[in-house]
Amino acid sequence: MVVDLRSDTVTRPSDAMREAAKNAEVGDDVYRDDPSVNELEHRAAEVLGKEAGLFVPSGTMGNQIAIRTHTDRGQELLADEHAHVLKWELGAVAQLSGLQTRLLDFGDDGVPTPEEVREGIVEEGLHEAGTGLFCLENTHNYRGGVAVPKADIDAAAEAAHEHDVPVHLDGARLFNAAASLDTDPAALAENADSVMFCLSKGLGAPVGSVLVGEQEFIDRARRTRKLFGGGMRQAGIIAAPALLALENREHLDADHRRAAEIADGLAGIDGIETTAPDTNIVVADVAGTGLTADEFVGQIEQHGVLAVAFSETTVRFTTNWDVGDADVANAIDSVRTAMQD
Repeated sequence: MVVDLRSDTVTRPSDAMREAAKNAEVGDDVYRDDPSVNELEHRAAEVLGKEAGLFVPSGTMGNQIAIRTHTDRGQELLADEHAHVLKWELGAVAQLSGLQTRLLDFGDDGVPTPEEVREGIVEEGLHEAGTGLFCLENTHNYRGGVAVPKADIDAAAEAAHEHDVPVHLDGARLFNAAASLDTDPAALAENADSVMFCLSKGLGAPVGSVLVGEQEFIDRARRTRKLFGGGMRQAGIIAAPALLALENREHLDADHRRAAEIADGLAGIDGIETTAPDTNIVVADVAGTGLTADEFVGQIEQHGVLAVAFSETTVRFTTNWDVGDADVANAIDSVRTAMQD
């Protein structure tokens, strides 16, 4: 038996999702006549309190569409040094948008102070292109799935807005943050000019993400999507199961509880250190085992547990709706056994 904790992207669609895909009403989305996509975009915008939405194939594309749409070439993107848009999106801000980057250290809280934001912003002038966009992330992947509270998001965003700098929120796991904080997801998104969230992570849909914002921004973003090759045709086949995922978020609390159980269980194994997770991501420091992260991942894989190396000495375990209570117990026991070999 294999327990797959590499990511929440590995989930398999439910029977209801497969049935929804089979029976989906479809049209040509580039012509705006796919009713399932139109419904998903409308509902996604409604849930996050924005005017309009844009269905995209992936979170990376959604982030990069937002970045390109908000900015002019040569401007600076202000973001965390460990932001997903910079760390794991193949240098797309440079390749696709021609941006420079100015990095902040968001720290363990996953968000900078307003003072740090103000200090990081560069005003446009004769010799400086200026800051074109400020990017936040919630939950913050590299920081261990930390859920950033509304007050901290708002304070940082307002500091950027003081300088007329728009704010993009990479909300790939925004609904995990909302569940952890017991907060309306629209409240977390309130002061962001654009928000991308993934349907194919914690929500469990097979494919897709949505970018939301004001109607005028989404109209421009739709052109950018076409430029990036993201125009889709009978996409209702994937939008229909995504709609189900968007409306069925109750399992997120269980994912978070199981992540906490994994963190506790791993911390009881010699050589492994963990901290209590906010959401469904557990980052374990395995330096004490004498193994590198890659070696550790390889060793536990031989015992049926899949995880990913996060740095030279840290490993990420991510719960998802395909992982039940028995899987959690089995994974902890299997890691313990692997460390005894």
